[in-house]
Amino acid sequence: MVPIPSGPRSVHVPVLLREVLRGLELSPGLAVVDGTVGGGGHSRKILDAIGPDGRLLGLDRDPEMLDRARGVVAGDNVRLVHRSYADLEVVLQELGWPPVDRILVDLGLSSDQLAAGHRGFSFHAEGLLDLRFDSQQGEPAWQLLQRLSEAELATLFHDYGEEPHARAIAAAIVRQRALQPIRTAAGLSQLVEQTVKGGRRDRHPATRVFQALRIAANRELDELSRALDDTFPRCLTPGGLLAVITFHSLEDRLVKDAFRRGEVWDNRTPKPIEPTPAEVRVNPRSRSAKLRIARRNP
Repeated sequence: MVPIPSGPRSVHVPVLLREVLRGLELSPGLAVVDGTVGGGGHSRKILDAIGPDGRLLGLDRDPEMLDRARGVVAGDNVRLVHRSYADLEVVLQELGWPPVDRILVDLGLSSDQLAAGHRGFSFHAEGLLDLRFDSQQGEPAWQLLQRLSEAELATLFHDYGEEPHARAIAAAIVRQRALQPIRTAAGLSQLVEQTVKGGRRDRHPATRVFQALRIAANRELDELSRALDDTFPRCLTPGGLLAVITFHSLEDRLVKDAFRRGEVWDNRTPKPIEPTPAEVRVNPRSRSAKLRIARRNP
């Protein structure tokens, strides 16, 4: 595997850091996977806890985030790999690693991704509305907006965004693209704002539409389902712990349902762990985070 050169440091603040470290029951010598290493915030603290005798594997679909992580998480006992967490079993085989003791997956966007205007994650970005974690895989969101029919767009926004105004937004997109294609995040968010009046003041009216497009562009729910059903149970040692941080109900429902499989998991969090009011004040992006933890049954 080709080494990834170090790049700019991450400005992202890891969510539920104290709760993750406590819930994973870390100790020196453990083998740990951070399946969404991002800027390395969680991984840096995990590495401190497992010490030089432990091993850390960081995965991410986003090569730009891995570039940032290299400057934060490094050492002879660290491997960073450009791969999806759903491919963990293959990566372990390639590295010659046995099943690991702990797995963490944080499914949220990072501040670094939101700040990258050329990728379209921010509502106000003037660059192309891409929304892919890996620009070499899949179809960018702006092409989805151009290709899908009005009915398909409405279904996408309803199923993946739980957007109550899905039909109206889809119709507005089809009318607009007949005049001029919607290619930027700013253009899409402005269109949604003009279409949807009122709503919650603490959330941008285009939040659910962007969520739906991002999920579709990255096949996020498919990846999560595959990992929960097959990859993670095979890659964890008996008694090993899996921690998953979700940020919307579709993800959380998949994790909650998976952890109810008593033949596979001992659910350690019947109710998810949520950020404290103090954390939300310091990091408002943490407000929708939910942490669930389960132990792999023998």
